[in-house]
Amino acid sequence: MATFRPGTPDQSAFLDALIAHGLLIPSGVPGVYGRGSAFEAVRVGVDRMIDRAAAPDGAESLRFPPLLPRYQLEAIGYLKNFPHLAGTIFGFDGSELEANEQFEIASRHEDWSAFQGMSDLVLLPAACYPVYPAIAARGPLAAGGCTIDAGGAYVFRQEPSGDPARLQMFHQREIVRLGEPETVISWRDTWRDRSIALLQGVGLDAHFDVASDPFFGRQGRMLAASQREQALKFEVLVQIAGDEPTAVASFNYHHDHFTSTYGLELAGGGIAHTACLGFGLERISLALFHAHGLDVAAWPDEVRTELALR
Repeated sequence: MATFRPGTPDQSAFLDALIAHGLLIPSGVPGVYGRGSAFEAVRVGVDRMIDRAAAPDGAESLRFPPLLPRYQLEAIGYLKNFPHLAGTIFGFDGSELEANEQFEIASRHEDWSAFQGMSDLVLLPAACYPVYPAIAARGPLAAGGCTIDAGGAYVFRQEPSGDPARLQMFHQREIVRLGEPETVISWRDTWRDRSIALLQGVGLDAHFDVASDPFFGRQGRMLAASQREQALKFEVLVQIAGDEPTAVASFNYHHDHFTSTYGLELAGGGIAHTACLGFGLERISLALFHAHGLDVAAWPDEVRTELALR
């Protein structure tokens, strides 16, 4: 099991307050919470705010379940770069005798994993992952490429924590740009600046910085350094709880990593490039509660209006 990381005193106090106000509902597992009606209204309001900001892009809307075929996770190298974050799905396929034995062991809350076998599915770790094979199956991109809105799917990261902003299961609103390198880079940088204005417009002190993904191991540290050096990833940071601000949105330029994997070509030949932006809907919601207080009715009128809160 992944190691639990306790929250700071500030993070723990904020989590306790969120639970006391019915905004988050504990499940007994760190980083997995139900949402109260006020929290969910804010999350949906943030999602719709992003809808309005994204409308000029004219993106095609595609939606996928929070599951991914295991072979896709294997194909893109996720288990090399992020084995510590992956969530795999196992299931029972045994005899009646084995089922009874499994039940007895499980009833004592002991390890019953020996009765489980790996399935063809994993939990979705990023909302953009199903987009690349789906678009590749259509054939070469049209001139100018395309933009895909993958929605705000539930995604999973195995990193149990006492920080309320570090959830194991959360909604990630992703938009993906596919096309020529210069087109993709320009789109990413435009959205980076657009996102700052969007979040500042609801009273959040947002700024961006160069960042890196949480790659695994010694080789991962070298990958992270290279990613920062090339400025392939930016994050928008906002104060939530703790001493340091938290990333609430990220903007990644993938070069041809995904398109080479799936053979996704440009209209005139050659491999396309991709970039994605991802908004953490729960993190933005938490930042709003941190900034404006736990009573949504007392929030500034302009924020309530922007998020369509009643």
